[in-house]
Amino acid sequence: QVRLVESGGGLVQAGGSLRLSCAASGRFFSSYTMGWFRQAPGKERVFVAAISWSGTTTNYADSVKGRFTISRDNSKNTVYLQMNSLKPEDTAVYYCAADFTSRLELVQTRERDYDYWGQGTQVTVSS
Repeated sequence: QVRLVESGGGLVQAGGSLRLSCAASGRFFSSYTMGWFRQAPGKERVFVAAISWSGTTTNYADSVKGRFTISRDNSKNTVYLQMNSLKPEDTAVYYCAADFTSRLELVQTRERDYDYWGQGTQVTVSS
């Protein structure tokens, strides 16, 4: 069992930056691919970014490429999402998710591939 807790959300002006954190409890954090998804009001939850267990493989949605960076620190059981050049359309609840891959270099983009989810953190970007 893995428990995920996101933090770092808030209100920021367009062009600003935020860093989200997701702390994981439980064993074998380094056996999980970690992902970030987001859900805007009235819309479905969509993939944002993912990082393999080793941190060497990443994947990003086209909408955030070049602006967002996912990283992880396995010694702290934490994954991060650095968000720069934020736009109003980035406004959403951001969710952290864990996909047990047994240390395969996989970076899945589908919700159904992820086994555990956090409760979400709100990010609001004002224009």
